[in-house]
Amino acid sequence: MRSSQKHIVFVVSAALVIATLVAYEPIRHNGFVSYDDKGYIVYNQVVKSGIKWESLGQAFTKPHLYMWHPLTTISHMLDYELFGLNPTGHHLVSVTIHIVNVLLVFGIFRSFGGPIWLSAFIAGVFALHPIQVESVAWASERKTVLSGLFWLLTVAAYIHYARGPRLSRYLLVLAIFGFCIMTKPVVVTLPLALLLLDYWPLERIGERRTEDRRRKTEEERQKASLKWLIIEKIPLLAMSAFLCVMTIIMQASGGIVPTLERLPLEYRVANMFLSYIKYIIKMIWPSGLAICYPHPRAILSDVPVVICVILFILLTAICIYAGRRRKYVAVGWLWYLGTLVPVIGFVQSGAQGMANRYMYIPMLGLLMIIGWTAKDFIAGRPRAKTAAAAMGVLVLLSLLILTRMQVRYWENSLTLFGHDIEVTKDNILAENGYGCALSELGLVDEAQKHLQNAVRLSPAYSEARNNLASVYLKKGMLNEAIACFNEIISRNEATADIYYNLAAALEMQKKYDEAIKYYAKSLEMNPEDPAANKRMGIALLAAGKTNEAIGYAKRACELTGDKDAECLDALASGFAAAGKFDEAVRIAEKALNAARISGRENLIVDIQKQIELYQAGMRDSQQ
Repeated sequence: MRSSQKHIVFVVSAALVIATLVAYEPIRHNGFVSYDDKGYIVYNQVVKSGIKWESLGQAFTKPHLYMWHPLTTISHMLDYELFGLNPTGHHLVSVTIHIVNVLLVFGIFRSFGGPIWLSAFIAGVFALHPIQVESVAWASERKTVLSGLFWLLTVAAYIHYARGPRLSRYLLVLAIFGFCIMTKPVVVTLPLALLLLDYWPLERIGERRTEDRRRKTEEERQKASLKWLIIEKIPLLAMSAFLCVMTIIMQASGGIVPTLERLPLEYRVANMFLSYIKYIIKMIWPSGLAICYPHPRAILSDVPVVICVILFILLTAICIYAGRRRKYVAVGWLWYLGTLVPVIGFVQSGAQGMANRYMYIPMLGLLMIIGWTAKDFIAGRPRAKTAAAAMGVLVLLSLLILTRMQVRYWENSLTLFGHDIEVTKDNILAENGYGCALSELGLVDEAQKHLQNAVRLSPAYSEARNNLASVYLKKGMLNEAIACFNEIISRNEATADIYYNLAAALEMQKKYDEAIKYYAKSLEMNPEDPAANKRMGIALLAAGKTNEAIGYAKRACELTGDKDAECLDALASGFAAAGKFDEAVRIAEKALNAARISGRENLIVDIQKQIELYQAGMRDSQQ
C-alpha cells in the first residue's frame, strides 16, 4: 500500500472511531433496564461470581437465561470483575467492541476490491445506523456485538485463507469460528455466507484441474469446484449443527419456544414475509424503532402480507437476474435473506414479531448492493461522484444524530418502554415493562393501569399478570393478588416467583399453613433463593414450628454470606422463640451491624428494640 493511501486509510479509520464515539456518547448516562438485564447481569450469580474456575465451568455447562453462549457469559463475568454493577463500564465495553467491528467492516470491504470511499461509507452506515443501537446500548445484547466481532474475524481469516489456501490458515478459520459459536446461536449461517463470498468477490468457483500445479497462476490455484468448496465447509457446518442442538435443548428447557398450538405455522410464514420487507423499510427510513415489535399474528390472505409476498418474490427475482452480470447484487440479497433465517420467526423464540438487533450482520448484505450499485452508477461521471459524496456525508450525519437520540431512550426502563408505547400499538411487553418501571418508582396507580392493559391484550401472559398481582400486594389488595396468582397456577405456568408471591400474600392474610405450602413449592423450584428461605422461616415461626424456622433462617444467612440484615434478624427471632436468648442477642448484633452498613435506618431501630427484648429475656431466664 502506498504511503499516501495508508495515510488516507488511517484518517478514515480515525474518523469512523470518532463518529461512533460521538454517536454513542449519551450511553455514559444509561443504566441497566429491566428487560433481561436483571437476569443476565444484575441478579445472575454466575456472572457476579467473577472470573473463577468454578464459574468458568458453569459458563460452559449451564444455560445463561436459556441460551448456551459461554464466551458471552465470560465477557459479562469479566465486566463484573472490572466494574461491578456500574452500568457505564458494561456499556463502554459494548461500544468498544462495536467500534472494532466497524473497523473490521471497513477492512473487509476494502479487501473486496471496493475503493476507500465506498468501504468507508458502508462502515459508516454500519457504525451509525440507529437500528444498531439496540445491539450496542442494551447490556444484555453483548452477545450480538460479540458474535459480530467473531463473525467478522472469521470472514477476515477466511479471505486470507481463500487467497492463499494453506492448512494453517484453514485451521485459523476453524479456531475463530469455534469462538464464534460460543457467542450467539444466530452465527449458524456463517458457513453458508462464506460460500456466497466464494462466488463473489473471491471468485473461487471454477474447475479444479489436475495439471501440474506449478504451472498454474495464483488465480487458478484459488479456484475450486463447487463440490470441493462445500466439502471445505463441512467442519464449519458440523460446528453449526452442534450449536443448533445446544440452542434447541436450552431454549426448550425454558419453555420460550412457542408451540405450533400457541403460534400456528401460518402466522409464522406470514410474519416471515412481513419482516423481510419491514427490515428493509426500517433500514431505509429508521423511524419508530422499538425494543420489541408485537407479533402481527397475520395470515397469508391478509392484504399487507400479500403485498409483502409479492415484493419479496419480485425483489428476489430482480436480484437473481441482475446478479448474473453484477454478482454483488445476488450475493448481497442472499446474504440478507440467509443470515436472517435463524431469527425471521419461522422457528420462533420469544413473543416478538421482529427485533432491531437481528439486523446487526444482515444489513451488510443490503449495504453491499447499495454501495456497489452506486459505484457502478457514478463510474465515469464526475458530477455524479460529487453529488454521491455530498449525499453520503449528509446520510451519515443524519444517522449520527438519529443514533444519539435513540441511545437516550435506553437511559432507563421508564424512558425505554415509554418510547415503545408511543411508537407501537398494543405492545404487551412495553405495557408490562412500563408498568414495572412505574411500580419501582412507587407510582402504583399508574403502574396498575399499564399492567392491566398488558393482561387485557394477552390474558395468557403470566409475567404481566404476576407483576399486576405484585402491584395489588403493594396496594394491600390481597384477594385480587391471590386471584391473579391462582389464575397463573391454573394454567400450569407457575414459576418459583409465582409461588413465592402467592405465599407472601397468604402470609399477609395470616394464613400461615397455606403460605408454608407455597413457599415449599417455590423452594422446590429454586432452593438457593435466600428470600424464599427467609420468608419460609418467618412463616414457620409464626405457625409455631420453631426448630424448622431456625433451619430455614440459617440457610438464608448462609446463602447471603451472613451479610443480609433481614435474614440475620429472622434467625435471631427464631433463637429467641426457642428460648436461646444469648444466641438471639449475638445474631441480632450481627444483623444490626449489617443494617448499619446498608444504611437502613428503620431496620436499625427495629433491631435495637429486638436486642433490648432479647437481653431482657436472657436476664429473666437467668433468674
